[in-house]
Amino acid sequence: MSMTRKEKPLVGIIMGSQSDWETMQHAAHQLEAIEVPFETKVVSAHRTPDLLFEYASGAAVRGLEVIIAGAGGAAHLPGMTASKTALPVLGVPVESKALKGIDSLLSIVQMPGGIPVGTLAIGKPGAINAALLAVAILGNKYPKYRAAYEKFRQRQTSGVLANPDPAEGGKTLLA
Repeated sequence: MSMTRKEKPLVGIIMGSQSDWETMQHAAHQLEAIEVPFETKVVSAHRTPDLLFEYASGAAVRGLEVIIAGAGGAAHLPGMTASKTALPVLGVPVESKALKGIDSLLSIVQMPGGIPVGTLAIGKPGAINAALLAVAILGNKYPKYRAAYEKFRQRQTSGVLANPDPAEGGKTLLA
């Protein structure tokens, strides 16, 4: 597990395998940029179900307030995590080789009524937005995260307004 600093993590970033880090690192980078403490861990719904149940059922007691779960293929990790905790779970479909992440997206988004998972876009954009949504959720309780999120949004808006001509090569800010 890793954290941005010595603070107790508020967000858990979990993924089904080490290879999912290529996508999920973008959630970690976004949280680091906004200075939200988080932890990361590989937890497989299929290969380590007992570890998944332990992680999800103990998350709130450990102080986590949001879980971001990235998974590819059958993508059971977000849903199984949500089934074991009352914390908000944000699912990030990881792009798969076979179906380019459509399989992952459908597996995460099609949860049965009563077990919600907030499902984001496939791949990097989904990981970034999952982190930003986690910050927005935390902002309801922690004014410093609300302010940091609002500042991020203002910088993003300013970046677009400062470079209105795409021929001049302006770019928007994501971190």
